[in-house]
Amino acid sequence: MTSGRRPSWWQRLRHWREDRQLRQLKVSPGQWQEALGDWAVYQRYPPAQQRRIRDLALRLLLRKHLVAVNGAELDDRLRLRIAGMAVVPVLELGLHWYDRWQTLILYDGPFVAEHSWEDEFGIVHQEVSERSGEAWERGPVVLSLEDVWHSGQGDGYNVVIHELAHTLDMRDASANGAPPLHPDMDPQAWQRDMQAAWDDLAERTEKSLPLPVDDYALEDPAEFFAVLSETFFERPAPLREAWPAVYGHLTAFYRQDPEGQSDPRDK
Repeated sequence: MTSGRRPSWWQRLRHWREDRQLRQLKVSPGQWQEALGDWAVYQRYPPAQQRRIRDLALRLLLRKHLVAVNGAELDDRLRLRIAGMAVVPVLELGLHWYDRWQTLILYDGPFVAEHSWEDEFGIVHQEVSERSGEAWERGPVVLSLEDVWHSGQGDGYNVVIHELAHTLDMRDASANGAPPLHPDMDPQAWQRDMQAAWDDLAERTEKSLPLPVDDYALEDPAEFFAVLSETFFERPAPLREAWPAVYGHLTAFYRQDPEGQSDPRDK
């Protein structure tokens, strides 16, 4: 089930043009299987939804620019793998949720980010750090090649979903851990339950208890949502067990239930 928004005339025209282009693409079932066949998340979907993932992935490759820099190399398998992982979060939302960015940059090795920030005394600090990826409100999205290949290995980590969750978070404003919610969702309940989960994660971390998500989520609310999102798709069971209310909000937002692969509104 999709987000329910009726496509505009230009979206229908773009879809028609893409249909023509897709008929000319030569992507065999074997190529697709080689790209995503080992990804447990993809294998959880029934055949009809797997076909939709494939269709959306190819459309995403028509719409976006994938650029390799710093020695990285892009082949067909990697393009399909990145695109397949990228469209899973918007499978029931639509590709228009990614309209604000156009370019995905792939680095060989970690991405070195430089940021400046001002403290409460007005002093500007410079920070240089190595990251697995980064996303800006209007793009680009940057991914480390090494981290892309480490994604989807069953441990809850997926840098593609993580960084694209940031782009969803930024659709209304800067990344703050609160993406634009659907009309049938309660923003106050979202904030309340996310805060409770944040506090619980902080307490578990301090006491060295088992964690339902990576403690990198405690960096800030934006990272909390991004880590929740990758865990939601990659390892939904521990997340649902630890924070059922948070899991419910994510099923409502993404319109998916990774445990049952159905639209939660139909339950």
